[in-house]
Amino acid sequence: MNANELFNKIVKEYSERIWWTARRFVNSHDDADDLTQDIFLKIWTALPSFRGEAQLFTWVYRIAVNEAMDRLRREKVRAALRFASLDAEMEKRIDNDPWFDGTPAQRALSKAVAALPEKQRQVFILRYYDEMPYEEMSQVLETSVGSLKASYHIAREKVEAVLKEAAAELNL
Repeated sequence: MNANELFNKIVKEYSERIWWTARRFVNSHDDADDLTQDIFLKIWTALPSFRGEAQLFTWVYRIAVNEAMDRLRREKVRAALRFASLDAEMEKRIDNDPWFDGTPAQRALSKAVAALPEKQRQVFILRYYDEMPYEEMSQVLETSVGSLKASYHIAREKVEAVLKEAAAELNL
């Protein structure tokens, strides 16, 4: 299979899944579109280096998650230069996204996940939303299964605490 065929296969098989993963990281429909384009550009550029040592899915997802986290790090620096908080900006994105059609509980969940530390956010998104097995996640994030389980447990507890607080405020 040549590079064009392989790239077309990747786009066909993973576009929707990558877009949703990007969406969960950046909390904005438009930003997810931009990030997805950046991810596929990065995949296309890196395609000649794919040697088949990892599964194609693992390789693609590693690029997607790394690109998403790089984007968030750049945004964090920009926010700091404006003396703003990235967490506050993420909340605004969630509140102002015209494409968000979730319930107040889903909005609270999105905000709780956006406020997690970087590693916990990665693990939570891949495990909770994408239902990725720990073994696969271990390959994508290049971290031990035990560490991922611990990170997910801590992240889940933090999210649950925020959701309990939000439920009380929303009288749910």
